Amino acid sequence: MNPRINALTIDVEDYFQVSALAPHFPRAQWDDQECRVERNVDRILALLHEYGAKSTFFTLGWVAERYPKLVRLIVMEGHELASHGYGHERASDQTREAFLADVQLAKMVLEDLSGVEVRGYRAPSFSFSARNPWAHDCLREAGYRYSSSVYPVRHDHYGQPDAPRFPFVHDSGLVEIPISTVRAFGRNWPAGGGGYFRLLPYAMSRWCIQRVNEGDDRPAIFYFHPWEIDPEQPRVTDADARSKFRHYINLDKTEARLSRLLSDFQWGRIDEVFIEAAH
Repeated sequence: MNPRINALTIDVEDYFQVSALAPHFPRAQWDDQECRVERNVDRILALLHEYGAKSTFFTLGWVAERYPKLVRLIVMEGHELASHGYGHERASDQTREAFLADVQLAKMVLEDLSGVEVRGYRAPSFSFSARNPWAHDCLREAGYRYSSSVYPVRHDHYGQPDAPRFPFVHDSGLVEIPISTVRAFGRNWPAGGGGYFRLLPYAMSRWCIQRVNEGDDRPAIFYFHPWEIDPEQPRVTDADARSKFRHYINLDKTEARLSRLLSDFQWGRIDEVFIEAAH
């Protein structure tokens, strides 16, 4: 096992809230869908307990309101509760006023239900970009201490390839903690989980994390979603081929890969790995 402690993060949302499938699940119909997030988070918590790992759960306010026991269990198990916004709207699709209202509401809901301070935020689809330069200022105004909303890669849905690869202090005073990348051939390559963890062989993820730990001498930050361990989730048969491939590829392999990841590396909460360690 690698002795360095890395940061494990989970974006708590359900399969029908994923941006790629948004055309098939209008927000007005979310309450009509079969929710599977609670049982999937229960499985994740059991897996983390088995390996003695801790994590940060970036949780939607929408989910927390409907499953208050879920957020209380996350806290009771010693994990960090953080915000994924309220309604899973991309930050880049909102006005400054709407975004501020969303992150304020999410923080209030999560704190009221859990009884703990919520210090961190992650934007849906890593949607901080040049289109919303005010986003960090809004988070600071809402009382957050850090963000993990930047992925310094090139991608058709998100990414700031020119952003710093490692944590930095934004002009607002907020700490931004980018998802891990590996630098090679003049560009940044994804190294922090998500769909790449399902698409590529596990050995590639392990190598990338080792490269960040040993080559860059830094802790890595990794993320995934509860729906990614759920191959029995309802399928959208009329989605376009790219969306179906990205969403459903290797769902049946994710849980086993996560077990290997938890065995091969040590994992902690973002606040303990990056924020408190810096003081």
